[in-house]
Amino acid sequence: MRAVVQRVLSASVTVDSETVSQISRGLMVLVGIGVDDNASDIEILTKKILSLKIFSNSSGNMWKASVKDVQGEILCVSQFTLMANTSKGNKPDFHRAMSADQSRPLYASFLQYMGTQYSPEKIKDGRFGAMMNVSLTNEGPVTFTLDSRKFEYITSPTPTQVVAQSSGPLARGLDKASESKTPDTAPHSNPTE
Repeated sequence: MRAVVQRVLSASVTVDSETVSQISRGLMVLVGIGVDDNASDIEILTKKILSLKIFSNSSGNMWKASVKDVQGEILCVSQFTLMANTSKGNKPDFHRAMSADQSRPLYASFLQYMGTQYSPEKIKDGRFGAMMNVSLTNEGPVTFTLDSRKFEYITSPTPTQVVAQSSGPLARGLDKASESKTPDTAPHSNPTE
């Protein structure tokens, strides 16, 4: 299960020119459900969303308060496109996304569980399966990608390692650019030599 979580001042969902849901300060959460997701994924992702320290506390210190701490609202929108595989070609492959018939009850369980872990009246929803227009004012901007499974890079390669592992035209251009740069602390050579 995957989520894109955005800290917002406000957010709303419109379907056929009708506002079906809206929130003030809180979180806008786009939720993608994978083919093998289950109740365990719901619990893990819900805990992450509700516990993430992305707000300022009452003293104004950033990264000290969760959405629950600030009594913020949460607007969730089901979005199967988060499960797309775009590694081959230009057309997204959605085979990793659970079908609508199967994901509808799982998504409903996600919303219900989040309500039991927080406050049901603070949890809002778009309209499952509908063509929605989502509007929001991202505060910061602050946006995170969460996953109920491992979804982080193992190591952070240096730019030199990235260039060394690549062989395309961009990598060759980056490699030449890094070779031609002279550190600011090094003496500059005389161009006539």
